[in-house]
Amino acid sequence: MSWLITPQQKIDPDAAAYLSRVEAVDGQVLEAGVRTAVDNFVIGCKADGIWDAIKASCILAGARTLNGALQPLAGTAPTNIGPFVSGDYNRKTGLKGNGSTKRLDANRANNADPQFNFSRCVYASEVDTGSAGRYVSTSNNFIQSATSFITVRANADSSRVISGNINGFLGVSRASAASYSVRSANATTLQTVGSNFYSANTINIFGEGSNISNARLAFYSIGEALDLALLDARVTTLVNALAAAIP
Repeated sequence: MSWLITPQQKIDPDAAAYLSRVEAVDGQVLEAGVRTAVDNFVIGCKADGIWDAIKASCILAGARTLNGALQPLAGTAPTNIGPFVSGDYNRKTGLKGNGSTKRLDANRANNADPQFNFSRCVYASEVDTGSAGRYVSTSNNFIQSATSFITVRANADSSRVISGNINGFLGVSRASAASYSVRSANATTLQTVGSNFYSANTINIFGEGSNISNARLAFYSIGEALDLALLDARVTTLVNALAAAIP
């Protein structure tokens, strides 16, 4: 049965299930504007045909508590390592890394998605300020800060340096053995790099080892290949709507 925002307005069942999990952990109902923003995001992703490709995801903003923000929009909840504490969390802008110890184990293996069919995406409210912090990471599959650039690998042992390490959406999507797409700074570029590496390691948000990020992230998603521009538009709208809805 559909969950209700008002007696007249029904909400998408996947959005409803997510919001119920968040509110149960928060111990309080979310603002109507926050609930509507999440609902619109899920409905929009379904309309764009990208929802089913998202296999693990968290909206790291909007919830009233850190534990609420770590409830999964899709897939399994991440493990908080470090750990992050409530002071690291801002409802409007997301979760702040410390560049040394704090990360999220996404509890999804890199090889849970096909070698030539995957995506890894984040929304950085504040970019990493170092030269080696990774936004999302596993062996030979990562998006890494390079000061004014990002360095990307996509199931490969060679990297590409991409301009545009700026606030906003960052993502990579591989839909073929020969190439993959990268989105940063509101632009998508095609990288002709074959895939010759397929790790089974677990994916981490905010990096791992010596590559932990100090960025502030408001969203991440892991899954199969999708249209990065479409997801960018939906996530950016979501983050802006959450900031507007929260007092």
